Amino acid sequence: MKLSKHTHCPVKRALAGLVLTACLASAHLISAQEPSTPGSNSSLPDPPQPQGTTNSTAGTTTRFVGYMTNRSFIFPDIAFSPGPLTTGQKFKLFVNQSISPPYIFAIGVSAAYGQARNSPEAYGQGWNAYGSRFGANFARASSDSFFSSFAFASVLHQDPRFFPQNHPNLWGSIKYSAQRVFVTRTDSGKDAFNSSSVFGTVAAEGLANVYLPASEQTAANNCERIGIDLAWKFAANVFKNYWPTVFHNMGLNRLKVIPAPQ
Repeated sequence: MKLSKHTHCPVKRALAGLVLTACLASAHLISAQEPSTPGSNSSLPDPPQPQGTTNSTAGTTTRFVGYMTNRSFIFPDIAFSPGPLTTGQKFKLFVNQSISPPYIFAIGVSAAYGQARNSPEAYGQGWNAYGSRFGANFARASSDSFFSSFAFASVLHQDPRFFPQNHPNLWGSIKYSAQRVFVTRTDSGKDAFNSSSVFGTVAAEGLANVYLPASEQTAANNCERIGIDLAWKFAANVFKNYWPTVFHNMGLNRLKVIPAPQ
């Protein structure tokens, strides 16, 4: 069912929605408490031990980085500490994700692709149309990050970060990256359905119906956008899984981005 008629100012409506959610977030932060310490039964990668440890999975030995020693500006959701995040740290993660280079790049590419396909057609062509597409995509990505990395992750006590593998192979990385779209670590350190990310994507696309053209407010288009968003998350996981390995292979351990080998 259509939620509203097309407006010529989608960016203004999107920004207004984000301001409202940020205000709600601030109120939630005031009453937030520290989450509990993670347990030891997690099947996700464990933090590296001083002597270096390995985890055996399905008869093969896979070595995990567990977490990076410094926060990544490129991929701020790569874990850089072994413990769970506080509610305030989850809010900071949402902010850092919204301004990270891969997010901006993906938004620009997606807007250019929509411009080439003239989709949504209601935006038309020209720089103003590209700005509208870019603004709408930015609002969708930011609201997705808000709901997934902060709001639902806080309420459901889930860890929105990504824990990369060390020395991943291609097929193993593809399987692991796809799995982590739907499986995440809880604040207590256990595996669970990644409801914060999946529900966050659904909520973000539902909110997008407020500022997207009327032609995009159908159930079919909503489902299509949700599928595309989850596919982007899978692709991002693949890059994040290889990110520490890139630093290792380039001999950049001195930057202290990954735990130094013992």
